[in-house]
Amino acid sequence: MAVKSMTGFARDDGAIGRYNWYWEIRTVNGRGRDIRMRLPPGYDKLEAQARSLVSKNIIRGNCNLTLKVDRITGNQEIKINENGLKQVARAIRKAEMFVDAGQPSIDGILALRGVLEVVEPDHSPTELAELEEALLASLNIAMDNVVKARNDEGQHLFEAISSHIEQIEIHLAIIENSKARSVEAIQARLHEQVKKLLDTDTGLSQERLHQEAVLLATKADLEEEVVRLKAHIVSARELLLVDGAVGRKFDFLTQEFNREANTICSKSTAIDVTNAGLELKTVIDQMKEQVQNIE
Repeated sequence: MAVKSMTGFARDDGAIGRYNWYWEIRTVNGRGRDIRMRLPPGYDKLEAQARSLVSKNIIRGNCNLTLKVDRITGNQEIKINENGLKQVARAIRKAEMFVDAGQPSIDGILALRGVLEVVEPDHSPTELAELEEALLASLNIAMDNVVKARNDEGQHLFEAISSHIEQIEIHLAIIENSKARSVEAIQARLHEQVKKLLDTDTGLSQERLHQEAVLLATKADLEEEVVRLKAHIVSARELLLVDGAVGRKFDFLTQEFNREANTICSKSTAIDVTNAGLELKTVIDQMKEQVQNIE
């Protein structure tokens, strides 16, 4: 089985040092390959490697990739914002020129916004390098999982489409073996139609009647459509076994299936052939829906 779906989802969580994170990858069907990323500020340098990884594993489909990183609070330091404190002191002295009030308390000054700052300790280059390496390793795990999800869904598509092909064969066999397609049945219909033309006194010459009979016989003949549908069935089964992106080819093939089914229905002069042709169209439409999800 080589069919791959364009639909998949995977998530991988990780943690190292003061950081924890998760990657989410969601893929859906699309006409081409569209990669969209949501990375937190400061992690843009991962985008090129992430895009490269997605491109290697996903040939067709829309891919949404999200990274969420949280930094665990460590040994925080409280520092005085000297510039802020100087501005507060200047403001107090200026206010004393207009208002007769007591001196503000130190705890009141320190409680003012911007005077005290809570500072996280800086991360070292080694810590950053380890984080980046861990994030990329986690991304690889998430990508492997989404590829597996697409392959698993591809198995379901393989089984569904194989079933549709078998149903197409059944309905095609009904059409091919219909008694209405026998030489005797076609001759009888032609004889009846020619008789009607003669009875209506249309004034047609024998040569013209012969031409009309040939035209009617040609329209009644479904051999070409049956042969082409058989060839399409062979092609469909071959595509199911191809290792690679075959979605576009399969989509085109279902259009050809539908074209032949439409022709059969338009040519049909027998109830059993018409019914089988309509069933054929229904199954082909169902198969086309499944094919839309193939990579």
